[in-house]
Order: sequence, then C-alpha cells, then structure tokens
Amino acid sequence: MREYRKFYIGGQWVEPAGSATMDIVNPATEEVCGIVAMGSDADVDRAVAAARGALPGWAATPVAGRADVLRAILSEFEKRTADLAEALTEEMGAPKALASGFQVNLGAGHLNTAIEALENYRFEEQRGASLIVQEPIGVCGLITPWNWPISLIAVKVFPALATGCTMVLKPSERSPFSGQIFAEILDSAGVPDGVFNLVQGDGPGVGAALSGHPDIDMISFTGSTRAGVDVAARAAHSVKRVTQELGGKGPNIILDDDDFAANVGKGVASMMMNSGQTCSAPSRMLVPHSRMAEAAEIAREATAHVTVGDPNGDFAIGPVVAKSQFDSIQTLLQQGIDEGATLVAGGPGRPDGLEKGYYVKPTVFADVKNDMTIGRTEIFGPVLTIIGYDNIDNAVEIANDTDYGLAAFIAGADVEQARSVARRIQAGSVVINDAFDFSAPFGGYKKSGNGREWGDFGFLDYLEVKSVLGYGEGDS
Repeated sequence: MREYRKFYIGGQWVEPAGSATMDIVNPATEEVCGIVAMGSDADVDRAVAAARGALPGWAATPVAGRADVLRAILSEFEKRTADLAEALTEEMGAPKALASGFQVNLGAGHLNTAIEALENYRFEEQRGASLIVQEPIGVCGLITPWNWPISLIAVKVFPALATGCTMVLKPSERSPFSGQIFAEILDSAGVPDGVFNLVQGDGPGVGAALSGHPDIDMISFTGSTRAGVDVAARAAHSVKRVTQELGGKGPNIILDDDDFAANVGKGVASMMMNSGQTCSAPSRMLVPHSRMAEAAEIAREATAHVTVGDPNGDFAIGPVVAKSQFDSIQTLLQQGIDEGATLVAGGPGRPDGLEKGYYVKPTVFADVKNDMTIGRTEIFGPVLTIIGYDNIDNAVEIANDTDYGLAAFIAGADVEQARSVARRIQAGSVVINDAFDFSAPFGGYKKSGNGREWGDFGFLDYLEVKSVLGYGEGDS
C-alpha cells in the first residue's frame, strides 16, 4: 500500500494545509492500492509563492547551468525507471512491457530532446538595429492527465525548466504515484528550491486554483476538451497564457494498394495499444467502400491476437483506468450497435474469464457512418471504427469532418500520394506509415487545443518575445 501524504514545495516535502486524502484504486483488481493527500487553495498559494520567489534566480541562470540541471535529472531518471514502470502498472493498468518500455522511455526521450534543443536554442538575435529577445514567461501551472503520465509531465516540465521558468505541477489524481516519483527524481537531481513544486489533487480542488491564480503567468493543460474549456475560462480573468492539448478522433486513411492488408492489421494494433487510451489514437480507420468486407475480416483476425489480462502478466493490453471510464465505454459500444454499425469483434461486457477489473473487449465496428456517435465521440478505449470512402477526395473530406484535429494517419506504399493527402488534412500531426520524431511539434487544430509541445517548438509557449528597437547596429 503506497501512502503519499506530503507535497513537494520550495524544495521540501511538506504537510498539506488540510487533511483530505483520496484512495487510489488499482484498475486491474478494483482494490485500493494507495492513499494520496489532496491539495487545496492554500497548498496552491504556498506552491505558487515558492515558484515566484525562485523565479528571478532561475531565469537568470545561464543556459549551460540549466542544461547541467537537465542532465542531472536524466541521470536520476535512469535510476528510477523500474520504480516508474511499477507505479504506472499499479495506478493505471499499463501492461508491464508497455510501462517499462514506451511509457517510461517517452519521458527519457523528451528529456534528451529538451537537452539537445536547449544547447542549440537562440534566445536572442539581432535584426538590423533591433534586438529580439526571448525571456521566460514566469511561473507556470502544469496540469497533466493519467493516460501517458510520464510523457505528458515530461513535455511540460522539461521545456519549462529549459527556458528558465518555475512551476507548479498537478498530476492527475488517477495516476499520482508516478508524479510523486517524478518529484523525487527532480529533488535528487538538485533542482533549485522552489523551481519545481508538486501539489497533488483533483480538478475542482487544485486545477481550478491553478487556472485562476493571479500569480501564475501560464497554464499548460492536457486532458479532455470539456475540462480544457473550464481551464481557459478560469484563466481568462487574469489574462494568462493558456496552452492545451485536448481530445482527438484521429482518422487513419488506408490507401488502396498492395500494402492494404498489412496496414489494416497495423492500424488495429496501434488503436489497441494502451487500451485505446490515447488522445492521438488512430480511432477512425478509413478504407475504400469496395474493400470494407476485406478490411473487416482482417481487423477481426488482428483483434483476435490482442490479448487482454493482468497487466503484470504477458498480455497486450490491461484494463482501462477506472470504473467511470469502463461504464462510459460500455454505453458507447451499445450505441454503436443501436445505430446500426456492424460489430466485427468484441462488444459490450468484460472479456471471457475476467470477472474483476475494468477490462474492455478489444472491439471493431465496420460500416460506420461518420455521423454516428461512435464516429464522432472520443471513446478512449480499445474500440476501432471502420468508415468507407469513395475516393481520395472523399477520404480527405471524411477525415476533416470532425470537431477535432490532433493527429491523423496515412498508410500506403505510394509515398507521393501520402504526402499529397497529408497536406490536405486538418490536424496538428499527420503520420505517414508509422513515422515517429521526438523533435516534431505536437498539438492540435480546432477543439484539440492550441500551442505545441515536443522539441524546440515546445519551448515557444514558455517564452515571451521582447523587441528592443534602436539597440544598435547589426546585420540586417
């Protein structure tokens, strides 16, 4: 049983202002596996004051000094990877192979990328007689979700540190263990007192206080579109900067070529990873109408190989994070059936033999219309919808017919055609044939948010731009 009853504020582990706690439930067993203190306005005030006090010194730290701190964090991070992976499996049900692999490795990758970007970043340049300076925006409130906890903390904390900002982090109350270990890593690495602060809690208790706090200069939020709207509304009163990475309903256009069968199978596997709990998941597979039956059969066979079970065992996917998530998915599965989609695999209920835990059957629907509920709603579970298209123009039209625009995917042997289609998609990231790049900016169009994370583009929202006119002679 884990017990995390203190917050990290001003370089110290301190008692919360109040006595409220929350039981953390292991989604694989439905049993309490930990207790976490829940913060309040008073805790946020204390953390913000610590961050404000540390800001002048950290902002004035030379780039080389900030890079040294990031390298020290990397050293400590590498020592704690097993601890992080174990926490992820326990708190959100990530299978041990995924937790110790992609879940943790994304955090390390973002840290290495931030170090490289910092060492090559130009914080000032002279244009003619004007000097253009990029300065830290100030104190940042960072609010992160539960589905990729370490990665989504990393893409906020590391750019904030690199650019000279100080911060208060609120991890999700559904995945607090990994956030607590992350704070221990930064403490061991010698991050100066007050530069990084951690307050655990929920949205109403801590997230709202951060969003509306007058002494916070910037809020970076990742989560649902609904919650993002609330964060932005609270932040508006103090005119602070708000960046958001929100929901998605990613199209995956499978081109009509010799690689069709393989690409359908890959699309199924990608959708099911992390139990489908990924905002950038390829949840809408688009295939030619003429190959719908073929795609459905391939998807059915591929889904049969997606094993579900105890995340401590050798299974492809574990449970979804909580009962509320399980119940929401079950409702949407039934809606898909009721609205006339063809159930190819899976469906409502738990997988056979799993009577306890929030396990969802890997599910595929074919013959989905883009205006169906399951075609428009972010299900956030291991559920793939297959939608037919007439031609490439129609595929692009369907792909863009969504409130979201976070990520899109194109799979096919004709790279030139894929490139042409990619230019027409309204999404912040368009992935051709499973490409991956830590340095490519990540963020959304439309209701998927604003701002960008990853690589040097991830620095921009943590910086203010100052123009000093008449600074002196310089190259034009």
